[in-house]
Amino acid sequence: MNQFMFSNKDNINILTSLLIEYGVSDAVVCPGSRNAPIVHNLSQCQSIRCHPITDERSAGFFALGIAQATQCPTVVCVTSGTALLNLAPAVAEAYYQHVPLVVVSADRPSQWINQLDGQTLPQPDALGRFVRKAVSLPEPHIMCKLDDGLNTSDSDKRWEEECWMCRRLVNEALHSATCRQSAPIHINVPITEPLFTFDVAELPVAKRFRLMEKVSFLNQQRQLFERFFGANRPMIVIGQLAYGIISPETIRSLSQHYVVMAEPLSNLYYQTIHFDEAVRVVDGLGQDQSAKYAPDYIIYIGDTLVSKPTRRWLRSTKAASCFITPDALDLHDPIMTLEDIVECQLEDVDLLLSSFCDIYDNPEDFEDDEDIMAHEDSRHSFHLLWQQLLDNCAERAEAYEPAFSQMATVKYFEEQLADLDTDICVHYANSSAVRLACIYAQHYVWCNRGVNGIEGSLSTAAGFSLATDALTVCVIGDLSFFYDQNALWNSCIGGNLRIVLLNNNGGGIFRQLKGLDKSPVANSFVSAHHETTAQGICTQNDIGYISAKDMNEMQIGIVTLLTRETDRPMLLEVFTDAEEDMKAMANYFASLT
Repeated sequence: MNQFMFSNKDNINILTSLLIEYGVSDAVVCPGSRNAPIVHNLSQCQSIRCHPITDERSAGFFALGIAQATQCPTVVCVTSGTALLNLAPAVAEAYYQHVPLVVVSADRPSQWINQLDGQTLPQPDALGRFVRKAVSLPEPHIMCKLDDGLNTSDSDKRWEEECWMCRRLVNEALHSATCRQSAPIHINVPITEPLFTFDVAELPVAKRFRLMEKVSFLNQQRQLFERFFGANRPMIVIGQLAYGIISPETIRSLSQHYVVMAEPLSNLYYQTIHFDEAVRVVDGLGQDQSAKYAPDYIIYIGDTLVSKPTRRWLRSTKAASCFITPDALDLHDPIMTLEDIVECQLEDVDLLLSSFCDIYDNPEDFEDDEDIMAHEDSRHSFHLLWQQLLDNCAERAEAYEPAFSQMATVKYFEEQLADLDTDICVHYANSSAVRLACIYAQHYVWCNRGVNGIEGSLSTAAGFSLATDALTVCVIGDLSFFYDQNALWNSCIGGNLRIVLLNNNGGGIFRQLKGLDKSPVANSFVSAHHETTAQGICTQNDIGYISAKDMNEMQIGIVTLLTRETDRPMLLEVFTDAEEDMKAMANYFASLT
């Protein structure tokens, strides 16, 4: 670096580092005390020329002119308060001229906004629709130091997450400024006093998001190949996707050659990939052994993952990641390590993924590419290591025979589905139900995982049944069912809707939360214990009703539910004990090790 020192504010240093990464070469800086640490940092960067302009109204247009001439993102930096509002005319002009004007505004701490303190007004959205993206950065360093109640590890984790949030927000904003047609953006930087400590020798390493240019499909494919096959331990993670986006043949072929994580919410392949279980096993290994399973590059496709242990573990690996999306302006960073972006329409995702299989099907086409073939042995060893673990987890899942419980119910239900030669669409509700699906479902699963709420799962399945002749089954817990019982208060639903109601008299999943049992209201207020049954609801809505209170009744009920011909919807209510449900799950995961 150079001989100068930078500010001790983490958010300012991350911002400065990324401005350099995105090729900012010019900054128009306006006077002020609150933005002085930002101006100081910019002035210390050899690659950035600073131009002092006193009048913010004029400064905005100065920056506009520089950006027009250089065709590069150009910063205009102002202090807090009305200084920001003075940029509005220039920002509006930049918006309609499609110029990448980067507005950087210093701000007071959020707790002092609208509290009659000096130069405070709501700044994050002050430029309204005339910027493509507006972000306001957290203050990682300050937030952690003020949290005296946190222990050292918690404080470090909090600081790390806040720094990641800074990197992500700045990346999103600067990426938006130049993605497709250029546009102005706004980065708001709250800064807590003291302001003028300059004792950091080097800026942090903050990698920018890079969009793989789609000059052609083959060009984009080649860029992705270079990153993926340049890794020793690459992994493909597939979150929730709409039905049919990725074919079962593609999932099967990918899984034969690479480490693929795909839950039933995206996976049409007939085999369940037991990644949640495998990650728990890896977590239990010693550090040296578990490190062998960590990827060094991850391709992430789709939306959310159900498995919290998997999400947590993927983030812990620190592996660089690539996000494949149909909209490069709508980004997510689920692994917290986003570097690459591939813009690919959903209808082309299957084609893009299947191209990875061509390496194995047609190796002669790639023998001349040293970058692609160099790590073939290490990739093969990594895949073999994971495949052995996943196969072992699959064998344990099949062999495990839970006692009568919700787990036993879902296992038997899925076994019966596998034996039926008929078109059945299965919806799982959130919480325990969908987690059991991830263990046993060998088909695509519909589930409202967008925001993971318990409301509306039954209504969604009922609406789905209206638009198909196929048998539609909803597997749902009691709280979700009773919350959404009015889904049955309709005359339009018919005999192709079937419901498996898992009733253990409350939110059973809350019993798995470590430490909650210490609260005296855990059962009554949090788990919402109740003694309600669905029989009366079914009677008043003309729904066929079956109940089961032991293993034999449950098995007969499921066969009846799936095979009986009727013009009315049917419901099987399976009564289980919450403690036994928790024990069945605990014993299952214990059996994996």
